[in-house]
Amino acid sequence: MKKLSHTDTKGKARMVDVGEKPIQSRTAIASGKIILQPATIKLIKENGMKKGEVLSIAEFAGIMGAKKTSELIPLCHPLLLTDVQVSAKLIKNGVEISATVKCQGQTGVEMEALTAVSVGLLTIYDMCKAVDKKMILLDIELLSKTKI
Repeated sequence: MKKLSHTDTKGKARMVDVGEKPIQSRTAIASGKIILQPATIKLIKENGMKKGEVLSIAEFAGIMGAKKTSELIPLCHPLLLTDVQVSAKLIKNGVEISATVKCQGQTGVEMEALTAVSVGLLTIYDMCKAVDKKMILLDIELLSKTKI
């Protein structure tokens, strides 16, 4: 079996040394959904949630989540992100969030994109929990990652 790069000789977790890797343009795209009751979707459309405008707040929360990833996920490197785009849109049965994250760095931004989506969805959950007890988060996935 190939040696794992995230463990030391004793099998303890460690952060990988990426210091010798070249700086490259890196991009990751992730998405996810939250399933909502029809009445909840109607409230979001009509800006009727007591906590505020759901979609834009979820987008801002996703951006903040991407920027905080290394503080939340123990073995993630702190990265200088060059761009974070988060989009929350109503779909037939809920909301879909997508995130594109970019950096010039020695390691990828997959975790930042996934965190952006997750935090955005959790924000929607928080904002809607008073009116919807049947919300389901699903399909949080990495769609692509590139490095040039």
